[in-house]
Amino acid sequence: MGKGKSLEVFGQFAKQGKTPSKVGRDKAVIYTRVSTKEQADNNASLGIQKKYCDQFAQKLGLTVVEYFGGTYESAKSDERKEFQKMLSFVKRHKDINCIIVYSFDRFSRTGANGIYIVEQLNKKGIDVKSATQDIDSSTSSGEFQRDMFFAFGKVDNGLRRDKTMVGMQDKLRKGFICGSVPFGYTNTNPGRNKEPKLIINEDGKLLQKAFELKAKYDLTHVEITERLKKFGWTKSRKRLTEYFRNPIYCGLIVSTMIPDEVIEGKHPPIVSRELFLKVNNVLEKNNYGVTYNKDEENLPLKQFVIADTCGTPYTGYVVKKKNLYYYKNNRKGAKENRSAKVMHRLFVEVLEGYKLHDPNWQAPIKDVLMNAYHEQHEESLNGVLTLENELTKIDVNLEKIELRFALGEIERDLYIKFKAQFNQQMTDLTEKIEESSFNLSNLENAIDNALGHAVELPKMWTYGDLEEKRKVQRMVFPRGIRYNRELDHYRTFEVNPIFYDIARIQRDTGGHKKRTNSKNMNLSSSVAGTGLEPMTFGL
Repeated sequence: MGKGKSLEVFGQFAKQGKTPSKVGRDKAVIYTRVSTKEQADNNASLGIQKKYCDQFAQKLGLTVVEYFGGTYESAKSDERKEFQKMLSFVKRHKDINCIIVYSFDRFSRTGANGIYIVEQLNKKGIDVKSATQDIDSSTSSGEFQRDMFFAFGKVDNGLRRDKTMVGMQDKLRKGFICGSVPFGYTNTNPGRNKEPKLIINEDGKLLQKAFELKAKYDLTHVEITERLKKFGWTKSRKRLTEYFRNPIYCGLIVSTMIPDEVIEGKHPPIVSRELFLKVNNVLEKNNYGVTYNKDEENLPLKQFVIADTCGTPYTGYVVKKKNLYYYKNNRKGAKENRSAKVMHRLFVEVLEGYKLHDPNWQAPIKDVLMNAYHEQHEESLNGVLTLENELTKIDVNLEKIELRFALGEIERDLYIKFKAQFNQQMTDLTEKIEESSFNLSNLENAIDNALGHAVELPKMWTYGDLEEKRKVQRMVFPRGIRYNRELDHYRTFEVNPIFYDIARIQRDTGGHKKRTNSKNMNLSSSVAGTGLEPMTFGL
């Protein structure tokens, strides 16, 4: 047996390389991208990239089986949709030899993270090759060159970001808004590197009204959005707090790019600074957007419950070793402590008394309350109805002059003059209606809200978060509730009139005990002395 022959026999014992074999791998994928939509829409960069990559694949004798990208994706992050789609594809297909890109910065500009992704691909036998930077990454020097390209991409990103940041900071300090145009404004001078010129649009005028409603009447966000919907408001009530707390709307600019600075803006304010501060004072009072700690969440009745003996608000504390919460009379020398669990159970029992036990009663109870209100405040309501009729007439007149202007029957100057007069009259009448204590639509909304809440009242309080619990508390008992420690029960000294009448109607008709057919109910006598007041409008 010759020496060469003997070595061939032992070939079966040769060690395998750590990198997967490329035998049988003759396929590639191509990834192209640009950074912005404008680049994708306005130039041929993507086509040029694809052309060079195809030629490079032919040079290597590789068959391109799939194309990825072909759109705009920023390489500042590797969480790109098309990029991730490509990585998933090549990992699933064992015959992929490499990923071809126009240049390494088309693959990634994240530096170390881009290098890590390439190393993980290499372990699966997949190379990343650049059509315009032809280096041999299988050698140490070639791998170093490739990694430097990735590092340079990240450095270039940083330099661009720094330059952009300085420019944006300078723009902000000059009083110009950077980024997207805020809700309520329209930019009449759009374009890159142009100084924006903002004007207040129709949404901005409605937002101004939202500020006024919040400051003047402290309406809930739900009620504000419902009122404004008839005029074209489309935003969710959840956005109102965001708008109310943004000083952009009183002509000021604040930004994380210029921390601790407040800049006088070049844009027109939607509201005055006085109105803005007034609204934010209301929000603070109502705790909108406040983050609560665990102790507060476990003591929702703190400062709401008042000692029956001396009128002192109850505070609370926790026994940390047992993780038990207690309320206590905060008067010096008072020894009126009570378990939070017990006081919460007793409070839910009180709420049960104001719960609407049969949802079928909602419609008849509403009718009775509305009729009782009409009888008590007929004169005031007639005054509101008169104002609403005048508003309707002006609206009709406005439509008429718009039609005459469209038909060419009146000149533009005359049309603008009368339109302005009619709009002002409508604004004045709307304000008078809203200022009236006897606004029928407000009352109807308040009754609808109360009846809707009354069905689930105890459950809302039991399972709601801290803000929801406090909302229920204020809604039913506007001035709090008294607690007698000696008798261990609550006393209600002021109840929202609507909830009071819901409870009284059910008590007088036996509705809380059995499900009575709502069609056969006679409820009129149950609200003979109903005391509905404007305070119910805030529900």
